[in-house]
Amino acid sequence: MTIKPETNQKSRKILVLHGPNLNLLGIREPDVYGKITLAEINQLISKKARGQNYQVQIEQSNHEGVLIDRIQDAKNWADGILINAGAYTHTSIAIRDAISGVQLPTVEVHLSNIHARDPFRHVSMIAPVCVGQICGFGFNSYLLGLQALMDCLK
Repeated sequence: MTIKPETNQKSRKILVLHGPNLNLLGIREPDVYGKITLAEINQLISKKARGQNYQVQIEQSNHEGVLIDRIQDAKNWADGILINAGAYTHTSIAIRDAISGVQLPTVEVHLSNIHARDPFRHVSMIAPVCVGQICGFGFNSYLLGLQALMDCLK
């Protein structure tokens, strides 16, 4: 059953951030990350968000500082953040501090199950400042994470 949002309901806004190397989806290690491209994932995210009266701003960067700038900018306009920080998940205290600093509900997502991979991938620097983490479901991790974030924002 689909529930349509009320037409007078204000649209909420979500920042979706893709970290380093996610621009290579579809060609980079398809046995780990799948064959879906980032453009296809972005289309699925946008469609799901629109269907529930949410607006998304989607960005990808290979640069830590750019991701931090986007997180900080989101404080001025977004209601929440959906982030796949890629390898920065395991190394970036700066991204963790940015998420903590803006105090926006944030959901961390990963295509692969980071807990079943290399030991260095088992630790997420950002998970403790996020409302939750979803990993291991391929592109569906994004859609599950988006739904979880929208539920948090209701």
